[in-house]
Amino acid sequence: MYPLICKMKIINSDAGFYDILIFCNQMQTLIKFNPCEKFLVINEDKLGKILQKNEYQLRKILHNKRKNTFYTGFKLNFVLNKNIDAIAFNDLSKLVVYDNRNQFPKIYVKDKYIHNFITVYTDGSYSEKKKICAYVVLVKNSLNKYDIKFGIKQVKNSSLIEMIAVIEGLKEIADEEKIRIVTDSRYVIKGLTEWMYNWKLNDWHTAQGEKVKNIDYWKEYEVLTQNKYLEFEWVKAHNFHFENSICDRYAKELIGKYV
Repeated sequence: MYPLICKMKIINSDAGFYDILIFCNQMQTLIKFNPCEKFLVINEDKLGKILQKNEYQLRKILHNKRKNTFYTGFKLNFVLNKNIDAIAFNDLSKLVVYDNRNQFPKIYVKDKYIHNFITVYTDGSYSEKKKICAYVVLVKNSLNKYDIKFGIKQVKNSSLIEMIAVIEGLKEIADEEKIRIVTDSRYVIKGLTEWMYNWKLNDWHTAQGEKVKNIDYWKEYEVLTQNKYLEFEWVKAHNFHFENSICDRYAKELIGKYV
């Protein structure tokens, strides 16, 4: 199903409420939102009823926007994936699927996997003292054999090195179509499956109106997912997950050996 691409514009504010016009597919409606109280009023017209059915997604956009970035004249483009179970995306026990084999990526959640895809385990580590990061990638093939890839990067961001690890993993198996990625980084998963489409609609700006950080890496990440079916599995860090623990330990050892 094609995503629903919408535009919003804040046209007025009064007593803590903001009047926000929403435009979509030659329809428009007016909503009211109070960012302090998180109180939302949606009209009962045609577009309003669509927004009501997808209220959870709309609220995520409004709730994630900082209070001081609400002002008259603010504009934002955003996408709604109609009729998906958006709440299920918060269930950390489920897999997040990113199927990028068609014009628009299909994004949904599913229960634990059945098929034995090639699996990529990744982790990264940042040293505040040395101001460097290390990443480790374990690739397990269909015969349960492992290959390892690792490296040092001159970046100073623990979230970024997690994304670099996934990028390096995807490069390692560029010819594979169906891939499972196991990571302890929600940033890596949500960035691709929830945030990136909206960033692109807004010329790589966030809902705050700020330029997205690490744009070149996000663009590379997206290119590497083209024509691929990806399943993301989140695991809790430092929780005795075998492959995740190996990646974490090796990344820390790499930094320890770096002079």
